[in-house]
Amino acid sequence: MTTIPSSHELLPAGGAGIPICCVGSALWPEVEATLSPFQRAFLKATDFAPKVGRLAMLPGDDGSLARILFGLGDAEGPARDRLAAGKLPSLLPPGSYRFEPAGIDPAEAALAWLLGSYRFGRYREAKGERPRLVAPDGVDSAEIERIAAAVAMGRDLVNTPANDLGPAEIETAARDLSRHHGALIAIIAGEPLARDFPLVHAVGAASVRAPRLIDLTWGAPDAPRVTLVGKGVAFDTGGLDIKPSAGMLLMKKDMGGAAAALAVADMVMGGGLNLRLRLVIPAVENAVSGAAFRPGDVLASRAGLKVEIGNTDAEGRLILADALALADAEEPELLIDFATLTGAARVALGPDLPAFFTEDDDLARAVAEAGAEAADPVWRLPLHAPYASLLDSKVADLNNVSGGPFAGAITAALFLRRFAPKTRAHVHFDLYGWNPSTKPGRPEGGEVQTARLVYGLLKSRYGR
Repeated sequence: MTTIPSSHELLPAGGAGIPICCVGSALWPEVEATLSPFQRAFLKATDFAPKVGRLAMLPGDDGSLARILFGLGDAEGPARDRLAAGKLPSLLPPGSYRFEPAGIDPAEAALAWLLGSYRFGRYREAKGERPRLVAPDGVDSAEIERIAAAVAMGRDLVNTPANDLGPAEIETAARDLSRHHGALIAIIAGEPLARDFPLVHAVGAASVRAPRLIDLTWGAPDAPRVTLVGKGVAFDTGGLDIKPSAGMLLMKKDMGGAAAALAVADMVMGGGLNLRLRLVIPAVENAVSGAAFRPGDVLASRAGLKVEIGNTDAEGRLILADALALADAEEPELLIDFATLTGAARVALGPDLPAFFTEDDDLARAVAEAGAEAADPVWRLPLHAPYASLLDSKVADLNNVSGGPFAGAITAALFLRRFAPKTRAHVHFDLYGWNPSTKPGRPEGGEVQTARLVYGLLKSRYGR
């Protein structure tokens, strides 16, 4: 955690670099007027127009690379991609570059550049030198680098296959964070886990890799309390309700909630926000063996509620239930949980738009505004209370699934709310945690969706 790769660093402000002009259709006539006749002829010959993602590398009089033009299309339109500049690191040759200030938010463009520079290199190192960006004048480059590094850390965790990332390795990532930022950390495993967090223990009992609960704290004890809870299922077979082969292909990402929570924690602690942070991660592998929990089992929970198991593939809400009960006991000012929880949310909103749930309308507005500000969008779905009856059980306090095809994301969120009744300011994020294809600033692979949103929300509330 002490070394930031160069792909997550900006060159010092004021340094030399080939200028990049990000130009939309409205600004194009003004930019075109600044070009030499030779450059205008060159653009005409190459059929350049300032359409989204179009690139022109303009030569100087001596034939060297003199200026970059990068098209933004309708830069003020509702469909504009605020992270468009994140495409540039994959398009440009090695060298040093700098953004011209017109037409862009320089801090946002610099962050997009760093986010787009990410490569997962654990098993196959990227070849060749990469382009580097000179920090724009007047931006907080250290803050931008911290955010980019935290996102990269979370992406690395999601991208790492389960043979190299199990519950112990999630713990290691949390321990690395605690050492780097001077946080306290406690790990509950073995008999104490079985006694005090029975749902976490039951879900992880079938794996040879022992389950555990990670509990990290940082900040002044008298500061406002903010608690993050992340679902840490290192791999999800579905348990005895086993997934088909196609359904398991991306299940290394089922700890994407834990990765997002770790990324937020890294940003918060690195940014020195004025809050008392608690990070809780139940880390398990949902495997198949003679020790696996079964459909029809009735399991105790930390909160005292008895849960009938309608489906062992709805394990994430079980481990979150125990973690939320722990978090709720101290009634934090704000409680946020992150989970790759339901396919229903993906069917409703697709892979790029996480669902979120909260009973607090003011908090919902703040979350939506923070998502818009950070170009990290989300969409609120309702906690429709009457649907809670779909979780009724004839033999226990509630079932872990509704048993029907409807409102799967909502019933999952309602299940979780049963285990955090004291904390009204509770937000549940239902994430996909993966970019199915490469977009500017969002390479294909693991993604810590909502992490930048939540950091922005906390920074606006708790400052430094």
